[in-house]
Amino acid sequence: MTIYSAIFYLLAALIIATTALAITRRNLVHAVVYLVISFFGSALLFFLLGAPFLAALEVIIYAGAIMVLFLFIVMMLRIEESKRRIFPLSQWIPAAVLCVIYLGMLAVILSGIEGDMRLETAVAVPAAFSMWIFRHGWLAVEIASLILLVALIGALHIGRRPAAADKKEAQ
Repeated sequence: MTIYSAIFYLLAALIIATTALAITRRNLVHAVVYLVISFFGSALLFFLLGAPFLAALEVIIYAGAIMVLFLFIVMMLRIEESKRRIFPLSQWIPAAVLCVIYLGMLAVILSGIEGDMRLETAVAVPAAFSMWIFRHGWLAVEIASLILLVALIGALHIGRRPAAADKKEAQ
């Protein structure tokens, strides 16, 4: 097994673990934090596979802009607050451990152990890439857009107040 394979499998396992943690958290803010950590792992994976532009887009668009949007949605939901401590140590330990592992993987990737460790950068003309995507992956693109539409409608429905609550506040 080469160092590429070991880093790839470790990153893949970490991405799966952080995504599983994001799905299973009851606190929505913690779920968003784990999802951001998962996006950083995906960016490292893109960088390792020779796509630094995709890695930068992953960090800027997904870990940045979309997670800010998710946080705004979470804040709009008006979730009942619990009476326990705000940030118990047991909730910070998994996130801190995963972040340290990611930072270690980033250091290994950037340091280039065994010479130049990064793979050759993939080069594609945008027009050729878009033609390939829409010829071979059009169904996946349409399914992803449909899932995003359903998620947006669901968030709007959840964020809406019941009609009875509106009438009581008006009186």
